[in-house]
Amino acid sequence: MKLVGYYNYTVIATYAAGVTAAYGVFLAAEGNVSGAVLCLMIAGLLDMFDGKIASTMKRTEEEKLFGVQIDSLCDLVSFGVLPPVIGRALGARGPIFYVGAGIYILCAIIRLSYYNVDETMRQRADSDGHRVYYYGCPVTAAALFFPLICGLQRYLGAAAPAVYTAALFAVAVAFVVKVRLRKPGKLGIALFIALGAAIAVLVFF
Repeated sequence: MKLVGYYNYTVIATYAAGVTAAYGVFLAAEGNVSGAVLCLMIAGLLDMFDGKIASTMKRTEEEKLFGVQIDSLCDLVSFGVLPPVIGRALGARGPIFYVGAGIYILCAIIRLSYYNVDETMRQRADSDGHRVYYYGCPVTAAALFFPLICGLQRYLGAAAPAVYTAALFAVAVAFVVKVRLRKPGKLGIALFIALGAAIAVLVFF
């Protein structure tokens, strides 16, 4: 039986990230902030390596294009939808929060759509090359930034929801501001993992 889509090992991490983020939404809806944050961070970790996994296999043009699309769709759930839902579970309420959440999700959609077009054009021009720069803040930064706020909740006290709401606005702008950022290398990835581990300790211990 043939199925729509692709199911080789290069997309397993991407699929896992999308499903993990969906579970995070369910947990946040039940008020389980810590569980939702854990799902967000796991999705971020998986996303960090899915491109490297994909590069280990010789793929057809269709498989490459599918990889671009599925990565962005899973990213939208993981880093576009889940962070505002976590904010709601954290206690953020009111018109300002809902406006901020809407703007945040919209900016994530715009950024990911732009990336899809840009990455498709880049691959057509240089199919064997690797991306060196990003424009704007990658949506995966949400996997570190928002867990950090949740980890500081005990120190922020009643101000935590307001800080989270302000962060939604700030990160939304960072998604779409066209500033060129160099893609992190091995050292940068190692630093992000170390930072994520430190934030995890802050959140869960």
